[in-house]
This record gives sequence, C-alpha cells and structure tokens, in this order.
Amino acid sequence: MEYRLLGRSGLRVSELGLGCEVFTGKDKAFTEAFIGLARQHGVNCMDIYTPDPEVRSLIGAALEGKREDFVLQAHLCTVWRDGQYKCSRDMAEVEPAFEDLLARLGTDYIDIGMIHYIDSVDIWRETASGPVMAYAQQLKAEGRIRAIGLSSHNPIAALEAVRSGLIDVLMFSVNPCYDLQPGNEDIELLWADASYAGDLLNMDPDRQALYETCQSVGVGITVMKAFGGGDLLGEDSPAGMALTANQCIHYALTRPGVASIMVGAKTMDELALSLQYCTASEAERDYAAALAAFPKISWQGHCMYCGHCAPCPQGIEVASVTRFLNLARAQGMVPETVREHYAALKHTAAECIACGACEARCPFAVGIVDNMKAAVEMFGR
Repeated sequence: MEYRLLGRSGLRVSELGLGCEVFTGKDKAFTEAFIGLARQHGVNCMDIYTPDPEVRSLIGAALEGKREDFVLQAHLCTVWRDGQYKCSRDMAEVEPAFEDLLARLGTDYIDIGMIHYIDSVDIWRETASGPVMAYAQQLKAEGRIRAIGLSSHNPIAALEAVRSGLIDVLMFSVNPCYDLQPGNEDIELLWADASYAGDLLNMDPDRQALYETCQSVGVGITVMKAFGGGDLLGEDSPAGMALTANQCIHYALTRPGVASIMVGAKTMDELALSLQYCTASEAERDYAAALAAFPKISWQGHCMYCGHCAPCPQGIEVASVTRFLNLARAQGMVPETVREHYAALKHTAAECIACGACEARCPFAVGIVDNMKAAVEMFGR
C-alpha cells in the first residue's frame, strides 16, 4: 500500500480507503472481518457518511483498540430521522447527530469533519456564512475534528468552496465518465443514459480546474464513485465498454490533488479485487488505451497524465511539466509552491529538443512540444 499526504491537512492516508455502504444490514462478525482485511493490506482511512445508528455502532465495535490506526472521515449534516437517512442543515439535528457519531464510534474526535452533500452554489454560500460552517470551525478549534471537509458532485459549487479557503479536504466523484459531464445540481445526470447519447469531447473544464486548484492550494481530494456505483465495470458502462477496477482506481489517483479512493465494495470478494491494485503491474493499471478506445468519447489533445509520453531522451518528466503548467494556467498566475516544485525538477522544459518522440507515443495527440514551449515562457526555464 502506498500513502499520500492529504493536502494541507497533514494527514497521511492510504491510496485505497473504505466506503461504509457495505456494512448496512451486516453483523459484527462481517464488519470486523471486512475492516480486518482492509487493515491487513494497509488501508488506514474510512469514510463514514451514514447516520444509521446500527452501522455506526458496528464500526465502533470493530475499531475498538484500533482507533489510532485509522483516519476517519465522517459527515456533518447526515441525520437519522424516522428510520431513514436524511441530509439536514438544522443545527437542532446536526449537533446531536455528531455527538451520536462520536459516542457510537467510541472516539472523542474525527480526523475529517465532512460537511455533507453540497451540490449547489447557493447551498454552499448559505453554508459558508451560516451556522453549519461556524459549528465545523468550532469543532476544529476544540480539536474534535482535525480538518474541515466538504462532499460534492458539482465541480462549480466545489470549486467555489475550495477557493474560499474554508475547507481542507474535498470528497468528490471522480471517474473517466463523470469527468466528461458539466457541473449540475442534479447528480442523476452523471449516470443518465441521455448524458452519454451524443459524442463527448474532453474533460469538463470546471472539473479540470477543480482538480488543479485543489492541488495548487493544498486541498486534498478523497474520491467517491471511482467505479460509478459499479456501472463502469460492466458491459453497460456509460463509456460503451467495461473498465477494470485497476484502471478506474489508477485514473482517479492520477488526477491532481487526489490522495485516496474510498472504495465501494459490497462483498469481501469485491474488496479483495480492489486491493489487488496494490500489487498490479503498470500494464494492469494503464487506462490510456481503454480511454482512447471509448466509442463516441474523445480526449483528443488533452493530457491525461497517463505517462505514455515517457521516456524523454532529455530526461524530462513530461507529465510533471504539463501538470505544473496546467496548475499555473488554472490559477492565472504561478503560485510560489508550483514554482518551487517546477524548479525542483531534475530536467525542465527548457531542455526540450522538440524531437517529437513523446508526441508519437501519446494516445491523445497532445501538442507536447508546444506545451514545453509554454512552460518555458511560464516558468522562465
């Protein structure tokens, strides 16, 4: 298992984490075995969105004596009402739900307090200036949460939240099909057949800007729906062809800002399949050929950070140079951290001899030589 820093939070998380849907309706033995298998493979983080009291208690029992082994990402604004999950911004419900969470998990703090389900710019603005954010900041000041997060499916709302400086972590839906779709408050459109009925060209620019801005300002991304609820793994995939779990995971992990994938698994076998990523070969992880072969979908001219451009005869890490260039473009300036990381490269774009070897290998026909020239202009070397 590899580990990554979760942005500026200072938390170090495993590249694969756990979602919690699997525990609904399960018993203590299953919950302990499932978490035990994940822990055995080095998983150290878990998302707990559900307010279901039985699930919270099961997880708490399974974590007894192991709490410090896990980075827990748990959600504010999820409440249990009349035996059902609800999203609520009513503080009369939000505060008791958080106290219930701590009690059932048997802990006095949560590593990431995730403000739940912000898919509207208006809801974000109300939240940012209202009692929910004030409560999250109070919890952080008291040490009852270590970082403030936000979950969203809408890149437009999420980007505004990231740029506000109020959040440290973003939980976002990332996969190669959803990344084609424009931001919308209706998340059903992300998997609706109609959204994939016509020709699709390239990543949505708001999503690209979101990932690059997160990387630039130090907001770490934890990923949900890397498999599109399992849709991407089957023949009915909205891409028109099935992807493997390894390809979906690797795609998400190569987006800027991403630190960990909260794996959705319904069985022990599905979890084991995702954990195979840790020992998968580069060929098994490679998503470039699959993406290039998607019917009616094209990433023509768009760098996917897949690494097929390597090796450069001059030793330039082409994908890294392109990533730093895109980070600077997203900000409309060169942030100091991006400049420092670019300067730390052993070989910079100025060493490019325009031989075109990288372009010949690129599955997406990216104008790499032009990007190298643009990087020299942007960074001065």
